[in-house]
Amino acid sequence: MNVISKERKSQQFAWAFYDWANSVYSLVITTAIFPIYFSSVLDDFKEVAVFGIPFSDKGILYSYSITASFIIVVLISPILSAVADQIGNKKLFLKIFSWLGAMGCFSLFFFTDYNTLWIGILGSILASVGYWGSLVFYNAYLPEIAEKEQQDQLSARGFIYGYLGSAILLIICLIFITLVDEGLTRYSFILVALWWIGFAQYTFLKLPKSYTKPSKIRSKQILFHSHRELLQVGNQLFQERNLKFYLLAFFLLSVGIQTINYMATIFGKDELGLNTNKLIITILLIQFVAVAGSYIFSRLSKRFGNLKSLTLGLLIWALICLGAFMMHSTDKYVEYEFYALGATVGLVLGGVQALTRSTYSKLLPKTSDNTIYFSFYDIVEKVALILGSFIFAQVLYLTSSMQYSALSLGIFFLLSIILLRQVKMVE
Repeated sequence: MNVISKERKSQQFAWAFYDWANSVYSLVITTAIFPIYFSSVLDDFKEVAVFGIPFSDKGILYSYSITASFIIVVLISPILSAVADQIGNKKLFLKIFSWLGAMGCFSLFFFTDYNTLWIGILGSILASVGYWGSLVFYNAYLPEIAEKEQQDQLSARGFIYGYLGSAILLIICLIFITLVDEGLTRYSFILVALWWIGFAQYTFLKLPKSYTKPSKIRSKQILFHSHRELLQVGNQLFQERNLKFYLLAFFLLSVGIQTINYMATIFGKDELGLNTNKLIITILLIQFVAVAGSYIFSRLSKRFGNLKSLTLGLLIWALICLGAFMMHSTDKYVEYEFYALGATVGLVLGGVQALTRSTYSKLLPKTSDNTIYFSFYDIVEKVALILGSFIFAQVLYLTSSMQYSALSLGIFFLLSIILLRQVKMVE
């Protein structure tokens, strides 16, 4: 049994604690409050325009803004990963993206009406780029601060801190909005910014700049070298049989999980006719059950291994999609069916995400720097989300029912299970 030094324990806690700091963006801005606020501010407008570009629906504009942020991250993350490698300082870019994300959240406070719509769009893009960009450098620390046998538990601990922290801040925001004054909704965005950058200071203090030495690549060569290195990494990963099948499985499960994360609130509101209060209850239920789910799956992985635990989680995800397909707004107990579905989502959400991260980390080849590998991992996830959103929208367009869209996502989980069976891993 490996003895962990006091300094390493401190670094591991600081690493996991960053989830406590930044997960408030994912819950309050992405899922719970800002989408509802965005819709209510533009309630009187069916068609909108920003920067002179017309959109037939405000929902389409919001969706495109998030997609734009993913494209930005996909384009810049390999370049910045190469820069971080050159100067030997991942923490610098973790800080930069954290500040960018926090400032994006703060700027949403100034989005108050149609005339300030451009602030809301730019702010949401900046916040999204900051959040997802920071994760590239954050995730790259995992194989450097934890041995393989520690990575499942540490990854799960990060998700647990994230679910708890974001749920606490959401409750604080809801108390102010519902019990004090609904006009205080905008102040939630300031609270998210302060929480994120405030608690992240501990992570910045304890994590080292990097565990790698600066590279010898000249500055003028970085742009060319970064994308060439990313292609080389992709080629290297896909030449290794286990990583090839794992990344394909990860791509497919990400199509399902990330699309469900973004569309669940809309499904409950538009397809099932649930009001805002019931949706918020479901979101909080997911958060707290996810804490237990992350712990349960970390224990399952310890006993049965990562691949078997992931397979179980993906099977449950497929059943969730089937359950959503079978739900109807006319059902007598549709509210409680949605709560039950939310609890099941919580059970597997954190557990599967934590295991996908740690399993990838375990499968990586021994290397002097992990940032470019996690940059590739992040790009795979973003492309999956873009594809998932497109498929969800297309099925909705063809069938006029989100239920068929939800059912179609279940296919991706089943295909992912098939691919995972091709991965051989010593556990």
